[in-house]
Amino acid sequence: MKNRFLILLIAIVFNFHIVFAQSSPNYEFRGVWIATVENIDWPSKRNLTVADQKASFIRLLDLHQSNGMNAIVMQIRPAGDAFYPSQYEPWSEYLTGKQGLPPNPYYDPLEFMISETHKRGMEFHAWLNPYRAVFNVFKSSVAPSHVTKIHPDWFVVYGDKKYFNPGLPEVRQHTVRVVKDLLNRYDLDAIHMDDYFYPYRIPGKEFPDQKTFEKFGNGLSKDSWRRSNCDSIIVDIHRAIRSTNPRVKFGISPFGVWRNKSQDPMGSETKAGQTNYDDLYADILLWLSKGWIDYVTPQLYWERGHKLADYDVLLKWWNEHGYGKHIYIGHGIYRGGSNEAWKDKNQIPEQIMELRKYPTTQGSVYFSSKTFEKNLNGWNDSLRNNYYHHPALVPPMPWLNNDAPDQPAISQSANNATIVYNGHLKIRGFGIFSVPSGKEVKFINSQLLQLIVTDKEATIDLNKVPDVNGSKLYIATIDVNNNVSALKALK
Repeated sequence: MKNRFLILLIAIVFNFHIVFAQSSPNYEFRGVWIATVENIDWPSKRNLTVADQKASFIRLLDLHQSNGMNAIVMQIRPAGDAFYPSQYEPWSEYLTGKQGLPPNPYYDPLEFMISETHKRGMEFHAWLNPYRAVFNVFKSSVAPSHVTKIHPDWFVVYGDKKYFNPGLPEVRQHTVRVVKDLLNRYDLDAIHMDDYFYPYRIPGKEFPDQKTFEKFGNGLSKDSWRRSNCDSIIVDIHRAIRSTNPRVKFGISPFGVWRNKSQDPMGSETKAGQTNYDDLYADILLWLSKGWIDYVTPQLYWERGHKLADYDVLLKWWNEHGYGKHIYIGHGIYRGGSNEAWKDKNQIPEQIMELRKYPTTQGSVYFSSKTFEKNLNGWNDSLRNNYYHHPALVPPMPWLNNDAPDQPAISQSANNATIVYNGHLKIRGFGIFSVPSGKEVKFINSQLLQLIVTDKEATIDLNKVPDVNGSKLYIATIDVNNNVSALKALK
């Protein structure tokens, strides 16, 4: 990254007397899931040219940035494959059309995606599926180098999919190797896994792991043993992250219901047919309480007032069971227009307003990226013009890092201010903040107006910095962990 940027704040197009009536949090996670499996979001099809892959990803990022997002959750390992060069797993068929076939002309899609994401000041969360190995055993492309060919004894078939057998120690070891490899080679902000641990039940079919259970069950019930297998892989990945790159976060996006209250007094007032604990064998509350994960993103894809799984009921429940870790709510924006509740243009705005009432919830993630290309119910406009009108920083995690960076140095000429960071911490850039007159100059009283992405220095044209209804403007350093320095007067 170049050390010097000419920052023209003409791009700030705020109507400031309206903006102050619509202030938004300086810290709020605003993310989008970008699914690669079956080419759901990116790339749009398997055989795009490299130029088209890059151009479409840039368009996608620009759209999300314009909507106020500050993070993407990018699926890079959909089925024992890779969207990057890997010694452990073959190139994904969703990239080139044939598993194991590299892009031509050659490039590293993951390196490219991380670079483009970070250029915009956004975080990159690498989304991995832990157990899915072949998406469809009847039609998926499977390379000779795929691990199902090398270690067929590690896998079971359930329905039309092939899965890593969660009960095998070799499977956990393989997954940890994949994670460590990513952490060692790429500038990731987080490792992310979704709700697919043990697969959702198929009526009348039992997951075929009886022989493994008989070998490794160690006196546990089968349900407890299955949960212990999921616990083990979470612990192993947690330890791998902390020992390899401790600034990287670890997040899980579970199905929205842990357990129903009819199954457990701690459960939610819901009537879900399947649950994390009883069917997917993912004991999310244990992982949170033990500190094995840093954030949870429950998939609350139901509307407010849903008869079996009410968004408001589940929002409250998860906030009561966060164990001090971050909670980002998963919104089912893809459901727009699917029924009367989701035809209501206020459904997503009201969900945002509800979650902002809880100090224990730190933001949102939306499924999925392609929905935003349609601007369903005008929700793009709602986000960019109102709820995400101001930029926000991803909330820092003090248990990982809470070292605030030094203030920047400012030197001014008649028309320009040169901002320089001379500290030792790696930074994301500088933030321009406003503080109303009469308020103490503190972060808590400020409004972030713009993030300037740089690793050291920026030049600001002071003629392009508007007055904000008498409020004063300040500059601060923001490090890569989103810690903010003390504010320093800019103008």
